[in-house]
Amino acid sequence: MSDTGGTHKRVAILVSGGGSNMVTLVKSMTGDHPARPCLVLSNVPDAGGLTKARDLGIPTAVVDHRDFKDDRAGFEAALNAALERARPDIICLAGFMRILTETFTSKWSGRCLNIHPSLLPKYKGLHTHQRAIDAGDAEGGCSVHEVTAELDGGPIVGQARVPILPGDTADTLAARVLVQEHLLYPAVLRRFASDDRSLLRLS
Repeated sequence: MSDTGGTHKRVAILVSGGGSNMVTLVKSMTGDHPARPCLVLSNVPDAGGLTKARDLGIPTAVVDHRDFKDDRAGFEAALNAALERARPDIICLAGFMRILTETFTSKWSGRCLNIHPSLLPKYKGLHTHQRAIDAGDAEGGCSVHEVTAELDGGPIVGQARVPILPGDTADTLAARVLVQEHLLYPAVLRRFASDDRSLLRLS
């Protein structure tokens, strides 16, 4: 599963939790896909995503943010060192719950994607589903965007919309959005790895 030979782009995936989006990305990178996974990295040593990655045969690494306390520059330097060893062409953030500074984002500019559970530019940050429900929105969804120094603010390269139903809670909406995340992120990655950055919309 971690074959990175030939002309395939190398993809590193950063996770903080269970890694469900990571798994869908890894499983999509087969056959004629232009990319292959080269690393799954987490800032949480016991993140479930690390176990799943190992089960899939993907190399893993840990850079524990707690080792750096208030030293964000030190954390990002260690993160960069781990990534540079893996030599990725593309970085996919998949539930990576650390805010990255411009020092990091500028280094990987044009090569780093993130998935966010809202229809950006709406609801950057956390608690996106509850905020959409509280606002009376007719729909929620998810967005894949290029990572910049602005939180959830880079160019959008993919979106999927999900209707908000009567009686929806943040949890029920999140569950339906997650289904779309698992479709959208692999589809965007395939295009991105082929140098196609046009906006992909899934209904």
